[in-house]
Amino acid sequence: MTCGESAPVGGASRPGHPRVARVLPAVGEPLEPRGFGLRSAAPLLAGLTCALSFAACWLAQLALDLPLGDLDVYRAEGWAVRTGGDLYGLTVTAHELPATYPPFAALLFVPLTLLSVDAIRGLVCVLNFALVVALAHLSLRLVGGRLAPWHTGVSLTVASLAVWSEPVWATIRYGQINLLLVVLVLWDLTRRADHRWAGVATGVAAGIKLTPALFAVLLTAAGTVLAVARLRRGEPPGNPHLRWATRSWLAFAGTVGVGVLLLPRESWRFWTDVVLAGDRVGAAEAAANQSLRGVLARVLHTGDLSPWWLSAAAAVCCAGVAVSVAALLAADRLPLATAWAATSCAVTALLVSPVSWSHHWVWAVPVSVLLFAEARRRRDRVWRIAAWTATLLAFSYASWLLPHDESRPELHLSAAQQLVAAAYPLAGTCLLIAAGTLAVRAGRARHRAVPAR
Repeated sequence: MTCGESAPVGGASRPGHPRVARVLPAVGEPLEPRGFGLRSAAPLLAGLTCALSFAACWLAQLALDLPLGDLDVYRAEGWAVRTGGDLYGLTVTAHELPATYPPFAALLFVPLTLLSVDAIRGLVCVLNFALVVALAHLSLRLVGGRLAPWHTGVSLTVASLAVWSEPVWATIRYGQINLLLVVLVLWDLTRRADHRWAGVATGVAAGIKLTPALFAVLLTAAGTVLAVARLRRGEPPGNPHLRWATRSWLAFAGTVGVGVLLLPRESWRFWTDVVLAGDRVGAAEAAANQSLRGVLARVLHTGDLSPWWLSAAAAVCCAGVAVSVAALLAADRLPLATAWAATSCAVTALLVSPVSWSHHWVWAVPVSVLLFAEARRRRDRVWRIAAWTATLLAFSYASWLLPHDESRPELHLSAAQQLVAAAYPLAGTCLLIAAGTLAVRAGRARHRAVPAR
């Protein structure tokens, strides 16, 4: 591989197996259980454990009166599309939740109106459980896990634990769409680089909810840097990152076009008004808002931030994308580069979004998998501590421990409570710092390896 050029996102095919692609450059063969009995029994035991864990989670949710408030909003959006109602004028539940997603999402929610409320609630819960398994599987693939029998067992084991983490638990509890969006993006990032549909799922995810569009920005920026480097060497500018980005943007444009074609009035209102109304999605100072805006609102003791916070968000966004691009382009020197780039981009999107509820942080699952993979690769105690800390944080339900009600006590938190309320953003910032440090070191190692001319 030439200096300055990164490996394709999807990795390279294994010699002798042209149809099998590695997600990342090999870091070393994963440990497999020895012995036929253990190897064959492990997936079955893991499957049983996962089924029992999901059943216990379902019963616990029912015992706590499963609200599924967001699912009610999605269903109301589907009804508005079917009946020609005011999509962005509706409010649902006692909390008067409005529609906040693009019109394309409302079109996808129409099938939710075809069955009874109880049937849809049960179906969505089962679907989310399946997506937890997919999330665990793709998180392991992101760090180079092989599609072997033991991998199935590990995926099921991770899923059986992940379902109890606060972001995943809350996603299931509210009937949210977070798991689907993460799975769509990870499905893209773990495909072969030459796959004809690579990038399309990311564009569709952005068409449902705008925040995944930052992954298309990442691929565009990385592809542009590579194209410039290739042009300077007198080579054709084309590269896998640009092709992936192009397909993502085209898919996103397709979702916008479908919305304009089928819901022209709603599309005009969304893209000229609703998309800019950050207050529609909830109070900025809410304890569950784990974004930069939420942290600033609580620290400054005001829910009405002046527009200057957008400058801070823009700076964080630029820094986060720069870290993600640097990690992605360092694939020839940085093991687990794609995983570092993906998680950094996801954390950046969560930080700069006006509202990132704690259940939006389902990216905590691939982050924990990445940190444990890094700790195993390095055999370093500091990385093991980091991995366990990130995992325990996701299981801590920290923001739930803070006072929160209609009187907005979050505006008067103590210093210790402020730290608890900023737990996810602080952890995300630490991840960005770690990824940036690794990318810079990889870049320096690359330059040292270039012979003097």
